[in-house]
Amino acid sequence: MDFYQIIHIVAVLLTGLVAGLFYSYACSVTGALGKLSDREYITAFQSINTAILNPWFFASFMGSLIVLPLATWLSYHAGVNFSFWLLLSATAMYVVGVFGVTMAGNVPLNNMLMDINVNTASPQELFSLREKFEAPWNKLNLIRTIGSVLCFLLVILSILKIK
Repeated sequence: MDFYQIIHIVAVLLTGLVAGLFYSYACSVTGALGKLSDREYITAFQSINTAILNPWFFASFMGSLIVLPLATWLSYHAGVNFSFWLLLSATAMYVVGVFGVTMAGNVPLNNMLMDINVNTASPQELFSLREKFEAPWNKLNLIRTIGSVLCFLLVILSILKIK
């Protein structure tokens, strides 16, 4: 097994982990959180926003951002083929549809949510914040979920096409 094949396998693993995280979130966490009162919802989301900032998450989320372009570059230098185009598409999908959406959309919304003190906020303030946060965040999470699953699929298909 050469370096390119190892990097390619790591790309499959990391993109799979990211896709699984966002998919499981879309399938279970957002639905469960949606049933909570405004105060409980914001408190729970604040806790999740803090907990997700950990080395395991960063290894897969940021690792994909590094390994996908590297696998694409190695594939290109191995000879332009269908695997290269699949990896290039996966890289673009990840950079724009997963990383870009997260950084430009979800993170600013998360930061907005972190700025409120749920212990001193009025019920109207909590309701208003949730109204500004929940639907946009869920929509952006759906976009990055679809993007990460498509990225994962493209990387899987690309590994099937290795020379």
